[in-house]
Amino acid sequence: DKALTKKILQYHRIRAPRFAAFPKGRKIRRPRNLEFPLIVKTQVEESSTGIAQASVVSSDEALAERVAFIHEKFDTAAIAEQYVEGREIYAAVFGNHRLTVLPNWELDFGDLPQGSNRIATYRLKWDLEYQKKHGIKAGPAADLTEELRRRIIRTSRRIFRLLHLGGYARLDFRLTEDGRVYLLEANPNPDL
Repeated sequence: DKALTKKILQYHRIRAPRFAAFPKGRKIRRPRNLEFPLIVKTQVEESSTGIAQASVVSSDEALAERVAFIHEKFDTAAIAEQYVEGREIYAAVFGNHRLTVLPNWELDFGDLPQGSNRIATYRLKWDLEYQKKHGIKAGPAADLTEELRRRIIRTSRRIFRLLHLGGYARLDFRLTEDGRVYLLEANPNPDL
């Protein structure tokens, strides 16, 4: 549950994008403190299900349309969160009592068409021809300072424990140009 995850993390002062949840059957009203652009997702689906370039919205009308699309197409609540521009960094964590955080990986968005948002859409994630055409790949995160790596490791362990994860998980982060790290999502059963 992406909304519950973000509520827990915000309570513990772990940086995550501001958000609003939109249950089915309720009026779609954006809170005043939630500024555009926003990215709209299903609240509970995984593997970038429902995420497309159209998921990034910049008006109340587009927000209402995308939320309605999520409600109708996936029969689930929607979540709209602050769109954070930056690098997409992954932290793999495994263990139960003693946690190990593997070296960070990064999703390289390659040469997406001009005007495209740098997001892990369903197509970007699962269409091998699309990946090849645009040079999209994942690999070791380069150019992270040692201080930043340590901060991601500490934050990852904290998140894993706060969310009562067990065994293994992948944490998806956004790293802004000024070095702020935002948790986008915690994946308790990531595609390995």
